[in-house]
Amino acid sequence: MKRIKVLIADDHDLVREGISKLLELYDDIEVIGEAGDGLETVNLVRNQLPDLVLLDLNMPRMDGITTIRKIKEISSKVKVLILTIHDGEEYVYEVVKAGAEGFIAKDIKPEELKTSIERVIKGERVFPPGLDVDCSTETVASRQVEELSSREQEVLELLAQGMSNRNIAETLFISEKTVKNHVSNILKKLVVNDRTQAVIVALKRGMVRLS
Repeated sequence: MKRIKVLIADDHDLVREGISKLLELYDDIEVIGEAGDGLETVNLVRNQLPDLVLLDLNMPRMDGITTIRKIKEISSKVKVLILTIHDGEEYVYEVVKAGAEGFIAKDIKPEELKTSIERVIKGERVFPPGLDVDCSTETVASRQVEELSSREQEVLELLAQGMSNRNIAETLFISEKTVKNHVSNILKKLVVNDRTQAVIVALKRGMVRLS
């Protein structure tokens, strides 16, 4: 049986130790190393080439998003699963854009952590409930979408910045009702069900960029 080689990257010693002891309980997972900052994580990935990096977003010396990008530069085959206290949609957008395969909360149950690791290794994307979308390049590229109007494009770009309808309305000097109508049209044209999926699809298609 081939064991999944996991690198744990977190700036808290107790967190790393706890996760390591947990994963060592499973015969099909092998913890091959631990890192306390982003730079150390990248160096260990380069030297050991794990199957998966379990990575915290808040890392010293090199932030989590930059760390993801550096890992993918070393090898696109190394999977990255973010384990974090953050649950804001803007963090999910950043993680997807950087190339990570998953985003889960630190209060996840032990068995769910194991399942998430296995799913990512199998090629699946893992996100919090309601954000579990298939955003593979092939899937997104194959979607037939209608062209957005210039105003809808403006609204989409502000959605990607995490703005509320009220903030978008104030920024564009239009009513909230008009914003809602634009958002509804955007969802329909991108063939998605909610704002989060719309931004993830737009990021994958290069329709918007996060600053």
